[in-house]
Amino acid sequence: MKSTEVIAEESTNELDGNGFTPLIRLAGVTKVFLTDEVETHALSGIHLDIREGEYISIAGPSGCGKTTLLSILGLLDTPSDGSYALKGHEVASLSFAERARVRNREIGFIFQSFNLIGDLTVFENVELPLTYRGTGAADRKALVTEALERVGMAHRAKHLPSQLSGGQQQRVAVARALAGRPAILLADEPTGNLDSHNGEAVMHLLRELHQGGATICMVTHDERFAQHADRTVHLFDGRIVEDRMAA
Repeated sequence: MKSTEVIAEESTNELDGNGFTPLIRLAGVTKVFLTDEVETHALSGIHLDIREGEYISIAGPSGCGKTTLLSILGLLDTPSDGSYALKGHEVASLSFAERARVRNREIGFIFQSFNLIGDLTVFENVELPLTYRGTGAADRKALVTEALERVGMAHRAKHLPSQLSGGQQQRVAVARALAGRPAILLADEPTGNLDSHNGEAVMHLLRELHQGGATICMVTHDERFAQHADRTVHLFDGRIVEDRMAA
């Protein structure tokens, strides 16, 4: 089994059909949940490549497997079958601790419910994952300040989440995801708890981040927001039924 350092640093020569090395490659990924002797097939035979710099949305009706797919992409869960290569190295079979280390370094999460810690300031919320990583104090300060400036929240660094609007809290959550300079941002219904105005503002922010070079994979049930991405993958009953580029 390769260490997380090797996974983070080595590259692969395995190319996609267009001659590019995919940042992420899922091959034949299946996820089965067993409850009371009943099998629920959440995902069936998922084949998916995500290239560096892409902005991809995963869309589909409730219960189609979107969140399960995002959990596997984010190393929060493991497939029942199939392979998951990140930067060319298999990660699905890593131990819980190894997945956590890779996740901390390579993946930034943006959640529907923000998941900010109420008794920490904005700065401290963004800083926390870097602390777990073992980043030095001076580097943490620089990374957090840069991330907050990118989302327009540097002036709120000393505020608590309760002192912010929903849209501002989501901007802080985006900064937290950005601060570690991950390989990919995974956004799970990032506008789900926001009104239409703040939802559009967050989508505009994600678009700006993508234009700045970020790789983004977003789950959404809202077709309007799915259209913000350059590529949309539609799921139905745990299968990819359409994979199309934006017009």
